[in-house]
Amino acid sequence: MLTDPFARLGLDREALSVSQLNNRARLLLEDVFAQVWVEGEISNLARPASGHVYFTLKDSQAQVRCALFRQNAARVRQALRDGLAVKVRGKVSLFEGRGDYQLILDTVEPAGDGALRLAFEALKEKLAGEGLFAAEGKRALPAHPRRIGIVSSPTGAVIRDIISVFRRRAPQVELTLVPTAVQGREATGQIVRALQLADAQGFDALILARGGGSLEDLWCFNEEAVARAVAACATPIVSAVGHETDVSISDFVADVRAPTPSAAAELLAPDSSDLQHRLDGLARRLQLSLRQRLQRDLLRLDGLARRLRHPGERLRQQAQRLDDLDLRLRRAFAQQAAGRHDRLARLEGRLAAQHPGRPLALLRQRLDSLAERLPRATHALLRERRQRLGNLAQTLNIVSPLATLGRGYSILLDERGQAVRAAAQTHPGQRLKARLGEGELDVRVEDNHLAPVTLSLLD
Repeated sequence: MLTDPFARLGLDREALSVSQLNNRARLLLEDVFAQVWVEGEISNLARPASGHVYFTLKDSQAQVRCALFRQNAARVRQALRDGLAVKVRGKVSLFEGRGDYQLILDTVEPAGDGALRLAFEALKEKLAGEGLFAAEGKRALPAHPRRIGIVSSPTGAVIRDIISVFRRRAPQVELTLVPTAVQGREATGQIVRALQLADAQGFDALILARGGGSLEDLWCFNEEAVARAVAACATPIVSAVGHETDVSISDFVADVRAPTPSAAAELLAPDSSDLQHRLDGLARRLQLSLRQRLQRDLLRLDGLARRLRHPGERLRQQAQRLDDLDLRLRRAFAQQAAGRHDRLARLEGRLAAQHPGRPLALLRQRLDSLAERLPRATHALLRERRQRLGNLAQTLNIVSPLATLGRGYSILLDERGQAVRAAAQTHPGQRLKARLGEGELDVRVEDNHLAPVTLSLLD
């Protein structure tokens, strides 16, 4: 193991293994880039079952792989998804197994547009929960408006494009500009006041318009105050904020969203040629619908005609089915009768095998045999018991004390009938019984020789 992973290689063409090279590179990267902040856009987001999160962080010219392990991923509050702009913190490292350069992350935060998009989604969810986006609350645009109010900036291409469309398509419509700032800190309050003023002037419809820009430039149209002002208007409103791909909270709250300010003007100023084209299109759609309906009805009628059959054919089918069922019933009855006949034969055989005459004959034969064996066994048992009794009597006589007494010995018994085995158990004058081989004697103890004998020295 190398003590210094950053030591330079020697000049003698020292060669490293691949694992040694990757190990040195990882240590070097983690030492130099121990903690860095990087900003970019998430792509190729993956969430395996392990709970870790892997994605690619990219900008317009480069990309780097990132790994957010489970314990750090649990602390990330916002929902990660492809396309989200984030600011991440971590260390630069190297996955030695594949030699992949990567960031090991510990923090993920929304960055710039990403933070605004999170606020956008939060307000969108809140207002949707209150029903401000509900379709049943939307008002229909007037088919032939006479007076239209335009809430927008008095300068720029937006107001000129709207005026140009109305001059070309509906010059008879009266247009009124309600000026307001559409960008910056003061824009939110001015837009709210302009909407309230325009709603009070009795216009047939209102156009809330602004040209394209970044999310930050269009943010005043994502403010809650502007959204509630749009929802509070009694006049139908067409929201035309930004380009076709830009979507604002005002678009969701308004009665109609137009992709561009010019498209908003065209919605409220349809010309006669458009109406004619629309009428022609509706006529073509009606003809096509009638033709398709007629074809479907013809196909359905043809199918019903094929399904309709003459009653005679149905009766013939039923008769054939009845014959088939009759044949099946006959075969089943015959098979069942044959099976029961076979079963009856088997049962008769089993009954014959179980007749009681044969077991009785065997039992009678066994009884005769036992009757012959009983006397022999009884005589043999008596002989054996008599012989055993004689042996026991002889053994008893050998160990009996009476045999000992017959040889001239005797047994002394005290008043309780207990045998006297020692002189200390007696005292002078005590009455004893002496049992002999034949008969008994009553004796008296004169002296047991236990007390000392006193002799007079003067006698």
